[in-house]
Amino acid sequence: MLRGALIGFGNVAANGHVPGWLACQDVEIVAVSDTNKARQSEAERLLPYARWYDSGEMLLAEERLDFVDICTPPSGHADLIRAALQRGLHVLCEKPLVTCPDDLVELSVLAGAERKVLYTVHNWHHAPNIVFVRELLQRREIGSITRCIWQTLRIKPAAAVTGQPGNWRLDPQVAGGGVLVDHGWHACYVMLSWLNQRPTAISARLETRRHVDSPLEDTATVHIQFPRATAELFLTWAADDRRNTVEISGDRGTIRLENNSVVLSQPNSHEEPRRWTLASSLAEGSHHPEWFGGVVNGFLAEMAEATTRGHNFSEAALCVQMLALAQLSNRQDGAWLPIPDSISVEKMDTGVPR
Repeated sequence: MLRGALIGFGNVAANGHVPGWLACQDVEIVAVSDTNKARQSEAERLLPYARWYDSGEMLLAEERLDFVDICTPPSGHADLIRAALQRGLHVLCEKPLVTCPDDLVELSVLAGAERKVLYTVHNWHHAPNIVFVRELLQRREIGSITRCIWQTLRIKPAAAVTGQPGNWRLDPQVAGGGVLVDHGWHACYVMLSWLNQRPTAISARLETRRHVDSPLEDTATVHIQFPRATAELFLTWAADDRRNTVEISGDRGTIRLENNSVVLSQPNSHEEPRRWTLASSLAEGSHHPEWFGGVVNGFLAEMAEATTRGHNFSEAALCVQMLALAQLSNRQDGAWLPIPDSISVEKMDTGVPR
């Protein structure tokens, strides 16, 4: 039986992670921490046998563990990952893994030295809609991909825990970025898996259209160049409705995903477009407990194989790099910036507080 602990017990931990861990027979969550004392009663309700701590540092100092699951806001990720790795623990962490490439380099070296897994929650990989589209692409239903257009429309950021003042997603000291980091991370790792190419350059524009009380952007437009394709992201918290739309064009057709529907068009086949209506929508909910089981399985598999830096880490590292460069591009009026083949150990000035 593996012994784990949750550090941070906000909405995503309680509603997204806990159901996945409770369904796993070989894992026991023995401890929980959060700096918000009001969350203790909810933790005791969902995990009655787990001990409560008022901070992650206290938990790490007292508990005998195999791994931690870090669910705090982004500003706490790097320090908590570092502390857990230094105690010889495997680490699962909510996205974004970190917001600064410098932290990523240091933590990658530390994970390798400790021979511990550092894994990011890429739960959208396990959404039935994303899986369905991936299978169509693997069967080469539209041939070679030439263009991907991704839109995430929301009317506001996801809510923080009830009773807390403000929303940390709008606080630059905590979030590390606005809608670009919150939703762009998902779009980046999903598109990377679909295109199966390493991007070569990126350009971005960040705006505030509705949430003017925050210095963070609520709208992002990002263009990405790949060796054999292009991608465009439009992400906003300032829409009039809640919707996800993706259009993937290939040299033999087009796949369009909108919420829970998928349409496959192949103009040269003389057939009517094929349409599917799926049971779930990408625009429904924020916590997606039904997708977390796939994350658990991937994390535990890497732990069993002693894979310290597997495909998940490489994917997360590239997401860190892409989003940091997108922020820098915006500061340079949308300039196209090259994406290096590897993460530079030199400091990258993104303007994001560390």
